[in-house]
Amino acid sequence: MRLSGAIRKRWRGKRLRVGLVAALALSSPAWLQAAEGTNGLLIAQSAAPTELSPEEQATIAVFERATRSVVFIANTAMQRDPWSFNLFEVPQGSGTGFVWSRQGHIVTNYHVIYGADAITVTLADRTEYKAKVVGADPDHDLAVLQIQAPETALQPVIIGNSQSLRVGQKVLAIGNPFGLDHTLTTGVVSALGRTIKSMSNRTIEGVIQTDAAINPGNSGGPLLDSGGRLIGVNTQIMSPSGAFAGIGFAVPVDTVSRIVPELIKHGKLIRPGLGISLVPDAMARRWGVKGVIIGKVGRGSIAERIGLHGARETVGGRIELGDIIVAVDGQPVETIDDLMDLMEKHKVGDEVTIDYVRGKRRLQVMAPLQAVN
Repeated sequence: MRLSGAIRKRWRGKRLRVGLVAALALSSPAWLQAAEGTNGLLIAQSAAPTELSPEEQATIAVFERATRSVVFIANTAMQRDPWSFNLFEVPQGSGTGFVWSRQGHIVTNYHVIYGADAITVTLADRTEYKAKVVGADPDHDLAVLQIQAPETALQPVIIGNSQSLRVGQKVLAIGNPFGLDHTLTTGVVSALGRTIKSMSNRTIEGVIQTDAAINPGNSGGPLLDSGGRLIGVNTQIMSPSGAFAGIGFAVPVDTVSRIVPELIKHGKLIRPGLGISLVPDAMARRWGVKGVIIGKVGRGSIAERIGLHGARETVGGRIELGDIIVAVDGQPVETIDDLMDLMEKHKVGDEVTIDYVRGKRRLQVMAPLQAVN
């Protein structure tokens, strides 16, 4: 049977479409496969949902549970209009914090609330509360706020420990970078036992280093282990430009657990010490002294009781150096930071061994520690 030119043309076109469909079905992956619809057009087939791995499911579960404990903190300062002399609030910064107790205690970094005239805390359910500062410790970059919120709205974070941390273990950082909603970054513990400087120029010992991204706004947020337990408070990044460069730091939770109850109870950290004032390190170095020079011994202090001497002026008007502390419990002391760090490993009432130099003699004495400001 001979076909007309028009019929032959339509037949060839139909065969071409059928061949194209067959070729696609044979060569394309499942998510690109297509079928010919009733109108002759190719219709894409929807793919089956991808299954989440057990690790992904665990991470999602930790994030969903932990975000109920994470809060957004806004810091505002009062300024006066130079023309009208009216006072108005100016946003000064923001950061992250987390719920410590059902009594409304919120933990964050000291630098997040530094210089604030007013602080607002936003919970995970978007409710906002005015917060007051309960206590602060600039030396460890920690602060405790309190809000008046219903206990049912407060979900305290699960407290872990930092003693058993291992380099390489997975960690999760939750925060509010740039004022955005809760965000999650993951990484590993890159190093342990790092030392960083706080706003008060004191060293913070035992710091956790992580490659989990800690961006502006993440400060004060929790660093969690894979089980969702708090292991640190995100505090700093190392970057010349201020952008995250793969190195972040967190104050270890063992330090946080020691300091926060003190801040809640006393409003400040009650430190153990000897009741002495010290000569600045720069002056000690200028005099060629290796150790910490006692400048003054407090009246009625432990130092006075155990016979330590401060600097004094001789009859001829010459200054005689005080005793020089060179070790505590066998650990060498070269700077004021060294001494304070060693003291902070103890509690008030603990007894320590003090090695000191008087003249050309090295002496040793046992001393119970007292509470000092």
